[in-house]
Amino acid sequence: MPAPNIPQIRLYQDWLRDQRGQSFDTYDALWRWSVTDLDAFWQSIWDYIGIASPTPHTAVLADDRMPGARWFPGAQGNYAREVLRHADAAHAAGMAAIVSDNELGEVREMPWPELRRQVASVALTLKSLGVQRGDRVAAYLPNVPETMVAFLACSSIGAVWSVCAPDMGTAAVVDRFRQIEPKLLIAADGVHYGAKPIDRSAVVQELRDALPSVQKLLLLRTPHAAQQLAADADWQGAIARSDAEVAAFEPEWLPFDHPIWIVYSSGTTGLPKPIVHGQGGIIMTMYACGLHNDIGASYGANNFDERFHWYSSTGWVMWNCQLAGLAFGATIVIYDGHPAGSKEKPDWGVLWRFVAKHRISFFGAGAAYFTNCMKAGVVAAECGDLSRVRALGSTGSPLSEEVQRWGTAQLLAAGASSVWWCNISGGTDFCGAFVGGNRELPEVPGQMQCRQIGHAVEAWNENGKPVIGEVGELVCTRPIPSMPLYFWGDEGNARYLSSYFDTYPGVWRHGDWIRIGEDGGCIIYGRSDATINRQGLRMGTSEIYSAVEALPEVLDSMVVDLEYLGRESYMPLFVVLRPGAALDDAMRAKINNAIKTSLSPRFLPNDIFQVAEIPRTLSGKKQELPIKKLLLGQPLEKVVNREAMANPGSLGWYVEFAARRAAASQGISSS
Repeated sequence: MPAPNIPQIRLYQDWLRDQRGQSFDTYDALWRWSVTDLDAFWQSIWDYIGIASPTPHTAVLADDRMPGARWFPGAQGNYAREVLRHADAAHAAGMAAIVSDNELGEVREMPWPELRRQVASVALTLKSLGVQRGDRVAAYLPNVPETMVAFLACSSIGAVWSVCAPDMGTAAVVDRFRQIEPKLLIAADGVHYGAKPIDRSAVVQELRDALPSVQKLLLLRTPHAAQQLAADADWQGAIARSDAEVAAFEPEWLPFDHPIWIVYSSGTTGLPKPIVHGQGGIIMTMYACGLHNDIGASYGANNFDERFHWYSSTGWVMWNCQLAGLAFGATIVIYDGHPAGSKEKPDWGVLWRFVAKHRISFFGAGAAYFTNCMKAGVVAAECGDLSRVRALGSTGSPLSEEVQRWGTAQLLAAGASSVWWCNISGGTDFCGAFVGGNRELPEVPGQMQCRQIGHAVEAWNENGKPVIGEVGELVCTRPIPSMPLYFWGDEGNARYLSSYFDTYPGVWRHGDWIRIGEDGGCIIYGRSDATINRQGLRMGTSEIYSAVEALPEVLDSMVVDLEYLGRESYMPLFVVLRPGAALDDAMRAKINNAIKTSLSPRFLPNDIFQVAEIPRTLSGKKQELPIKKLLLGQPLEKVVNREAMANPGSLGWYVEFAARRAAASQGISSS
């Protein structure tokens, strides 16, 4: 089946022309209008989508400030309503709501009417367990349909959702949930991940014991648990309410700024920041982002059966993005398992075969995933029929030009008629994307096509002035609806202000380096607080990684610049080499030459070290800033949370390295 002919963002612009009399010759003109006249733009999104409210709003943006913007006062809504309003039309068109698969090959398909029935049944169960509007519900669940249903049930009664993935350590989960004092815990007693069953029953009991606010436990029982836990309700019972009860249930109307969920930053110091988003803000920004991602109610104008998959765990904000596919009327196809089968015997063709098996049309994943596939020599054409894939999505870290070209070539060779890359960059902080894709714009491999409508993104130089064609701080100069309402328990908004507004009061500083080109294309260069400054020339770490990791011998790398308070810069490079490769003089010369050729001799590292692993967060980001702080002399427990890491065992080598550096420095200074 061919891709839809009319991009979603074009349908929106046609509506603007026909219904509002507004036409824009270029995308840049549309973007500038959207970030200049916020009232008109966000009202147009409201009207175009057809969002319903039993009460009118008295303004669009009542308070135009950051933080503290107040959107659509008087309006009411509910995320669950936005999803379930598609149920009848999508079902009539023969589309499923959710298709799920896992490492055991257990495929389940949930029709739209069944999704609606289960959401209502679980919502009624939550009420019977004492959950009321505003109560926090903590979920310890994997990427399965039950998790989607549980969230929609919480939203439908105004409970505040918060989820952690079962691959997180117990202490990390407790650090998050204890801050928000949940009334109810929904948990799975086991998972199957990395080619093996994993018992989580003891962890569930530990969580319940460590969270005194939890009054009830709703348990998702699995065959992977070693013991039968006592629970106040189990999932099979929760979805088994009577037909009469279910038929009478309707999601509640909630104030626009009613909390929808609490997500957590991967902060390097202190407790994770519990970020509270609002129902209406998430709905509005979700729809604006959906125009860019080109995932729509495909049974309508485009007559296209969209099957949307973005690989994620429940602990990453891309799970929220995957969930949002339902609000666009698409079928979401989810995978519960390791993206490469297992760590011990990696098979990077797993997801490609999954995509072929389920006829997925939009396949998204982290940039690191596609890089690993290229390095592993994946041949997409050997993974099944991929002719239906029309789009590849990438986020989490910068995607190199080489990897993007590789992915395009792989899909074309596997039978795809064309490939559009929807490269995006945003954050958990506002649960959206600042820069992303537009299927109508030209593609430049390694770049993101544009700044998103409604998002006033600029690159600012060291003087706080916007620049084009230069690398600068990524800032957002106007409010967007999904910016946090607040951090839970943050007295006087102190942590909120210091997180985003400490550098430029009233302007959101995101913490990334960005370059915005004359054509509007954007490149993210990594975290601005882990940047490299060599002799006055700033460089994002991603450019060094692009050069170094292009070498076939280099599997992974990390660089830190230890310039600090006027000290002379010392920049070590850490590399993970392919088995059989050694960091000898020839290899060092090869790495240095790659940097010199691709970037500049100015960015040659002072030393290169071979390591077993690069420390990464649970969402796959390199731990540049924590390692930088460690090497500058700060204690490990002050700079990193082991429980929030994918590979905490990797830290030992860096701790020893830091100690050796400190000892050498003391020896020199005392001589």
